[in-house]
Amino acid sequence: MTTHMAARRFSRWIAVPAAVVLLLSACSPATVPTIPPIPLEPPGPTPEPLPPQPYVLPSDNSWKLPTDRPTSRRASQPGVISIEGLGEFTFIPQEIETTRPDLFHEGHFSVFDIVAHLGAKGWFPLHYHYDRRLDTQVIDDLDGRINWWYRACCPGGWPETNVFRMDMVPYRDGMVITLQTQPEEYMGRIYNSFAEELLRKSINLGRIVIPEIRIGTTVHTNVPVSAHDFRDDVLQPGTVTALDVLLSLADQGKINRLKLTWYSDTGGVTPADSFRVEQIDDGDGFYDAAATAETGGWVYETGALEFSGFKGSHIHIPADVRIIVSPEYMTWYWLGPPG
Repeated sequence: MTTHMAARRFSRWIAVPAAVVLLLSACSPATVPTIPPIPLEPPGPTPEPLPPQPYVLPSDNSWKLPTDRPTSRRASQPGVISIEGLGEFTFIPQEIETTRPDLFHEGHFSVFDIVAHLGAKGWFPLHYHYDRRLDTQVIDDLDGRINWWYRACCPGGWPETNVFRMDMVPYRDGMVITLQTQPEEYMGRIYNSFAEELLRKSINLGRIVIPEIRIGTTVHTNVPVSAHDFRDDVLQPGTVTALDVLLSLADQGKINRLKLTWYSDTGGVTPADSFRVEQIDDGDGFYDAAATAETGGWVYETGALEFSGFKGSHIHIPADVRIIVSPEYMTWYWLGPPG
């Protein structure tokens, strides 16, 4: 049975003073996320994989993509999730509804939504609630146990240590997902980092302002970020992603040119269905040209500094669908060619 619990089992982990909680309440999402108004119907799904589609921005002095840009395929193949102590469970993507309709369009859902769906079908006892102080769904207990966290990887990838909200990880066919219990101290650190994001957003009057962004050798501080809706096929209008950070810097005149290339599949990942950042020309003279197989390309990470690098912030979610709340930092760095 799946219920939204009123109790806040994890509140003892969040070392936030009462005054901070009041600040968070002013700008936190509603207790139950709701669907925002949608001015236009999202683009329909792309039925077949496409060859790479490059876009250089600005185009005709515009930083917008054309309306006929590619869109993502919806998950359609049976998937499997492994849960510690319970085994593997198969699910049908078409049966799953998102618990975050404020973030995902109909037909798209998160890793957490799979867990919620299986619990609702009675495969295991599950209690969870949406915590507006953390802006995420929290598992209170599953099979009578607490402190659950996950690992997920796409085809061709590997399970990664991550501290990214489970209900914001977009699911796609072929993902490998495992749930395991973790030490209480570790879960407390993760949830504290979420609370700090909401505090930062509250201090900035509900805006996303990133304290530090590094692109190669260039450092930008206190950068306001807004949504550009490049992925309104998957995400609701107004949802802010890691890609929006670069687009916001372009709005502010700090990036001269971007090259984004749509890949239906790449590097063993099928489907990929995302834009890869292949050029960030910010005029600093370092790696301003477009990426190639011979020279390398851009990779990024974002989140809490406590979990920087492979401690949890560097994960393989494409920048155009990696939702951000109010991260402490972002880094884009040039990765040379293999070998």
